[in-house]
Amino acid sequence: MKLLVYSHFFAPSVGGVENIVLSLARGLADLRLADGRPEFDLTVITQTPASGFDDKSLPFAVVRQPTLNRLWSMTRGCDAVHVAGPALVPLLFARLARKPAIVEHHGYQAGCPNGLLFHHPTQSACPGHFQLRNYRECFRCNQQNEGSWNSLRLLILTFLRRHLSVGAVANISPTNHVARRNQLPRSTVVSHGIENLDHSLRSKVFNPALFAYLGRLVREKGLPVLLEAVRLLRRDGCHPLVKIIGDGPERINLQQQIAVLGLEENFRLTGLLLGAQLNTALDDVGTVIMPTLMEETAGLAVMEQMMRGRLVIVSDIGGLAEVVGSAGLRFRPGDAPALAECMKKVMLHSEVINAMGSKARERAQVVFARPTMIAEHAAIYRTLVPCARHGETNRPV
Repeated sequence: MKLLVYSHFFAPSVGGVENIVLSLARGLADLRLADGRPEFDLTVITQTPASGFDDKSLPFAVVRQPTLNRLWSMTRGCDAVHVAGPALVPLLFARLARKPAIVEHHGYQAGCPNGLLFHHPTQSACPGHFQLRNYRECFRCNQQNEGSWNSLRLLILTFLRRHLSVGAVANISPTNHVARRNQLPRSTVVSHGIENLDHSLRSKVFNPALFAYLGRLVREKGLPVLLEAVRLLRRDGCHPLVKIIGDGPERINLQQQIAVLGLEENFRLTGLLLGAQLNTALDDVGTVIMPTLMEETAGLAVMEQMMRGRLVIVSDIGGLAEVVGSAGLRFRPGDAPALAECMKKVMLHSEVINAMGSKARERAQVVFARPTMIAEHAAIYRTLVPCARHGETNRPV
């Protein structure tokens, strides 16, 4: 089967979408038919430049920044198109070429102009104004950050993305929450899959007062809630230390807020860390906090930390709450006193770190198994392009 996978962002760019697309593409490229041939002739198309990345090291082809003519030609010559997010041009080309299009929804772009289902004026989760046809409110929401013309452009593009997603032969969501919120036909849920990461944490004794945040530094992630929780703990005589790992447009504001609150001794901002540097920074951390205010689609960073056996404390919201289930501590979004209580529980009862961490790993191994993600995607493609199309002898092993 000749499969095109379109991902606007891809390696060497760093992010959740990039990681999942790379992992999925590697897994699909490894699948073999009964006669030993690859089941999928797979090409990843992206707008991300190579910037020194060695595409030849990958077990599939990569085409970067193709012209429209080349993209059209490749679409006409494939059997199916998988699009990571409802990107307009590849979906439109798939429709014009009458090729089955599969959309994997890593966000809410098919039902929200900002793609986050986040209401900027109130700094809270959006009730779904676009699908409720409150388009004026959508315009007002994004006008605050984008200006009038960009807000109007985002609104128009959302109509187009939704229309093309409705016409897709399959809409894949990483959680049931995303499927419910997007409300698209022919929806199916396939959990993100991650490697069965090393679990060397089980024998460690962690400092219960040491925590970490891992992610982008943006308003929607709720970092002021974490700052306020630490202030409340300080008032009660507790002295947590939080490593903030990541970078983003809110970094300067965050540093200023920490200084104003007098919490310099309680926070360490490391900036963006990857690979070995990230592992080193987290080596002595037993608990990770995600105080997001928006409805995360899934929370890949949380999945990875669960797989490593860390305790996670997360906002009880969106796909993030679904991912964690009962294998972590949850608090009401934006509720700093509730977050402070969760942190205090860990500081006073350190045994909860390893106990809940083990429970988190057990859940991650079952729900977020990478082989399952690959197998379920392959099953969807086979349904759309039956084996009979390329011979009964080409059944997968």
